[in-house]
Amino acid sequence: MPAKEPPMTDPAATDLSKDAAARAAAALVQPGMRLGLGTGSTAAIFVRRLAQRVAAEGFDLRCAATSKATAELATSLGLKVEELDEIGWLDLTIDGADEVDPDLNLIKGGGAAHLREKIVATASDRMVVIADQGKVVDRLGAFHLPVEVIPFGWQATRTLIQRALERLDLGQRPILRRKRGDQPLLTDEGNFVLDLALEAIPDPEALAAELSSIAGMVEHGLFLNICQLAIIGRPDGSVVELRREDMA
Repeated sequence: MPAKEPPMTDPAATDLSKDAAARAAAALVQPGMRLGLGTGSTAAIFVRRLAQRVAAEGFDLRCAATSKATAELATSLGLKVEELDEIGWLDLTIDGADEVDPDLNLIKGGGAAHLREKIVATASDRMVVIADQGKVVDRLGAFHLPVEVIPFGWQATRTLIQRALERLDLGQRPILRRKRGDQPLLTDEGNFVLDLALEAIPDPEALAAELSSIAGMVEHGLFLNICQLAIIGRPDGSVVELRREDMA
């Protein structure tokens, strides 16, 4: 009989929606898996729930983290974290999202880790997103779209991004350099993050193509046709599963 799960002590457990999604995702993990660990508040709850299950059941995993913060958390909880290149390929990545649309397209990057998150997700056989109901939207764009750019020539890169937005009839939208206190926020790779306040994105594929063609643009936060399953937590502790194959 499996060991009884110890009580959750992390303050984030007060959010029953996120915890419900994290619990359901932890149940998907199989012994011996090569697993990608996401970044953000819901992903952190998942890492804690996963560590509790591993400790209770005593099985091995090989984990690749999408940020230094996640790597430090997972290691502190006893999970084995390796570099992605050491593992080679992943069976599954479980991560959060800032927005999820009906086709399981995502906006990610609220934690400024979307570059590593996208690398890890696309180096996996399967990506599962965990989120609360507030992250499910009819159309992407209300959440600011993060774009990671190299510091050299970043203002020129911002100008090119603005021109691209104008070509898509998304001009005159603010492009904000994200800060941490009074200083520019730096990603784990030492880059800047520009947040695009678009309000709505009518054609995510066209925008992704435009952004990807810009020199100095490292990665954008549109995750299109990458996620196969979204586990959405509800305030009562239940979950709803949205699958891509269920989409019309």
